[in-house]
Amino acid sequence: MNPRLEHVGASHSPVVIIDDFGGDAEAIASIADALAPFPRIAGNLYPGVRRMIGEVDRQAYDYVLKTCETAAPFIGGAFGMEAFDLDEASFSLVSTPPDQLLPPQRVPHFDSSDQNYLAVLHYLRVPPGTGTAFFRHRSTGIERITPDNIDRFVAAAERELSAEEQHSGYMDGSDAVFEQIGSVDAVPDRLIIYHGSLLHSGMIPADMAFSTDPRAGRLTANLFVIGRSLP
Repeated sequence: MNPRLEHVGASHSPVVIIDDFGGDAEAIASIADALAPFPRIAGNLYPGVRRMIGEVDRQAYDYVLKTCETAAPFIGGAFGMEAFDLDEASFSLVSTPPDQLLPPQRVPHFDSSDQNYLAVLHYLRVPPGTGTAFFRHRSTGIERITPDNIDRFVAAAERELSAEEQHSGYMDGSDAVFEQIGSVDAVPDRLIIYHGSLLHSGMIPADMAFSTDPRAGRLTANLFVIGRSLP
């Protein structure tokens, strides 16, 4: 493994990047292959299909538990977490073409306003030019959503986005409403960890293969954990 810690934005939000995390991304991807086809999760704004992983999925769940165990020292060191609980895990494929995105899927988003909620993203089969980008909302300066600023952010963003002519595809760098403050390129077997409250978006080229087949599409493992902070 080759880990490093970066910080993004004025908030200096930590982003852990670990290369060669699992040692064999294709072996992990083959576990996802066996679970295909993935369903589209009703009510979820993820722009694609996801296969949620539960305890009944023995091989996949073993991978999830091993990932949590291996990532634990980095979560503790970078985020000050004494322990954490797994909230959910899935194999995911971005499969929605740019011209079919819903408006909320075209802009940066956050996973939770809980500051102990962390995203653990493992790139498995990923095309060149993809990755994850992080953003600041220009008019408010907000980078991480909290219970105290969520209403202010939502009101300002909705007002500004309704006034702007919104682009039709995936977020690509900065625009009039959001400023990109950092990014991580997707590399097979690279794992990243960041606050789910940090505004972020997938880096998705328009010419990518938007396949629902894990053998052909942009395949990632997406874990979310809830940490318990050190006193």
